[in-house]
Amino acid sequence: MRILLWHVHGSWTTSFVHCGHTCLVPVNESRDADGRGRARTFPWPDNAVEVTPRQLRETDVDLVVLQRPLELELTRQWLGRRPGTDVPAVYVEHDTPRGPTAATRHPLADRSDIPVVHVTPFNDAFWDCGSAPTTVIEHGVVDPGHQCTAELPRAAAVINEPVRRHRITGADLLAPLSAPSPVDVYGMGTGQLPGWLGLGPQRVRARDDVPQAAMHEQLARRRVYVHPFRWTSLGLALVEAMHLGMPVVALAATEAVEAVPPAAGVVSTRVDVLADAVRSYTRDPDLALRSGREARRAARERYGLERFLDSWDRLIKEVVR
Repeated sequence: MRILLWHVHGSWTTSFVHCGHTCLVPVNESRDADGRGRARTFPWPDNAVEVTPRQLRETDVDLVVLQRPLELELTRQWLGRRPGTDVPAVYVEHDTPRGPTAATRHPLADRSDIPVVHVTPFNDAFWDCGSAPTTVIEHGVVDPGHQCTAELPRAAAVINEPVRRHRITGADLLAPLSAPSPVDVYGMGTGQLPGWLGLGPQRVRARDDVPQAAMHEQLARRRVYVHPFRWTSLGLALVEAMHLGMPVVALAATEAVEAVPPAAGVVSTRVDVLADAVRSYTRDPDLALRSGREARRAARERYGLERFLDSWDRLIKEVVR
């Protein structure tokens, strides 16, 4: 089967392209958000094939996986077919509502021709999709293997653009959470973070200099993964950290309360409780390793790649008849 999808979210797309179908990934000269093509920092299988907008006009496509509202129009322009009408389509919702939480209508609300696929049950509960058919296919990640050594008495977090998205990402909470132990923050745009928080590198250290390919090894040397996000569907970096064998300290918001069982870390709305947990894990490497093993077990059971791909394969067969 030939599936058209844009390279929007790197980790999610990396998992999806392992489906075995031919994945047609748009590419343009600038490799911008509408044409990133194949990943250059993630290993992708050969069935993920780059295709230009011009080539799409002459390409047979069995299914379109939409991830942004603008892709409805891009499909019409580049493929010459209307998604949901002329070609089967599904819409993957990666994000939580950005408007009023209880009243935000989904861009595809009430459409009967394009199912909405939520990546978490939280998304499904909070988006108003009206009468549009919805389903949930939870995240699955390529298992990086158990790598956690807990050799460094430091915490780690992955937050892209923490200053621009500060309260959404909970970047401001890094100030109290770094009091008991230094926190190394990985991700794009973290360079401004220590200055924005008014903290020196002995408390919060920006690690935007670490390439994606090396980040797992870097994370796994730390003793605990910190997830301060107030409003996000579920950061895939959290799931990857659990696969690495790291315990998690997370704000009890959105899907994190379901993702992290008690034996795998501490989840609370009380920042003082989270800070105490960071202190406990960074001071006790044996505790960090024990909880990390439970985190890995839970992540493999709930967020394994095989379950993810099986769920997608069943949905694809239902949509493409």
